[in-house]
Amino acid sequence: QVQLVESGGGLVQPGGSLRLSCVASGSIFSTNFMDWYRQAPGKQRELVATITAGGTTNYADSVKGRFTISRDNAKNTVDLQMSSLKPEDTAVYYCHAVARVLGGNWSNYWGQGTQVTVSS
Repeated sequence: QVQLVESGGGLVQPGGSLRLSCVASGSIFSTNFMDWYRQAPGKQRELVATITAGGTTNYADSVKGRFTISRDNAKNTVDLQMSSLKPEDTAVYYCHAVARVLGGNWSNYWGQGTQVTVSS
C-alpha cells in the first residue's frame, strides 16, 4: 500500500509563509496526480493545488499567486509553498495522491492532515 505523511503545518501571522511537505512511501510503482486539499471548520474539503507527473499545475482561484505546488518524482514528494497567508487560509491541509502499487490499480491515497492556522 501507499502511505502519505504531511509535515510543516503550524501557526503563522497574516502575511507570513509556510511550507508544507508530503512524502509518499510504500510499494509505489507510479504516481499520477498529487494534490493539496484543505478543510476549514464547518466547510467542505476543497482542492487547493494539483500537479501532474509531468509538472502541470493548477490552483484554486483563492490561492493563485500566493501558493506554489512542486513535486520530486524521484523522491515521491509534493510540497506546497504558501505565502501572503490570510486568516481564511486557516484549515487542515491534506495531501492526496493518485498512485498505484506494482500489479495494482490506480487508487486514491490521503495523508492524515496537518493544521495551518493564520492568526495574529
